[in-house]
Order: sequence, then structure tokens, then C-alpha cells
Amino acid sequence: MPSFSKVNLIDDVEAVGRGDVEGRMARKHLDSDQLGVSLFRYGANAKGPYGHRHKEQEEAYLVISGSGQMKLDDEIVELRQWDVVRVAPEVTRAIAAGPDGIELVCVGGTRPPEGDGEFVQDFWV
Repeated sequence: MPSFSKVNLIDDVEAVGRGDVEGRMARKHLDSDQLGVSLFRYGANAKGPYGHRHKEQEEAYLVISGSGQMKLDDEIVELRQWDVVRVAPEVTRAIAAGPDGIELVCVGGTRPPEGDGEFVQDFWV
């Protein structure tokens, strides 16, 4: 593995998602076993279609623009620009954007090569 990697989250990483929710996951583009970096964009008042949690991977979310809410298990926290939320692996989490949308950068730690995420359907209900 080279001693460093550089990618542009917009130009070099393909967007995934649907509707008003877009994600760009750069872990594989960075050739990193220890670190993942992703960009998430939610349109005005958009909610993620599901929640997720992990077995091993801790994550931190940095709000770079907009506002919204994050549901963490049964608790909802308000989000605004420059907030950082650290989430332990076992906590189920999901994002809902405010009236101007929200953009977040997520940084994740070490995880098994096959991934360790588990999706939770209907989490906002």
C-alpha cells in the first residue's frame, strides 16, 4: 500500500442513493484498511430510508452544511453546521435533513474486510 492516498469526494467517488439522499463512500478509493471517509447529502426534509448499526466500526459524523436530526437508538439529537457526533458501533443511527437539507462527512474506523453494517428497516417509524 502506498504511504498516502488522495481522492476528491465529488470527482473521484461514485454517488449512490436514491431520491434526495446521496452517499459517496471513499474507503476503497483511499486503499485503506483502517479508515473510511464518506460524504452524505440529503435534500430538504429528506430522511434516510433505513437506519444502520455496526458490530465493530465506530463512526463520527461532521455536519458541513445545513441542519437536521440524527436518531440514535431511541434518542433524537438536533444537528447544525460544524456539529460532530461520535457513534458507538452498536447504536442504530439515521439522519433526517432540515428545511435546507444537510451535508455530512462520516469518518469510520477499522472494520472487517467484508463489512459489518446491519440495516434496520423502518427505523424512523
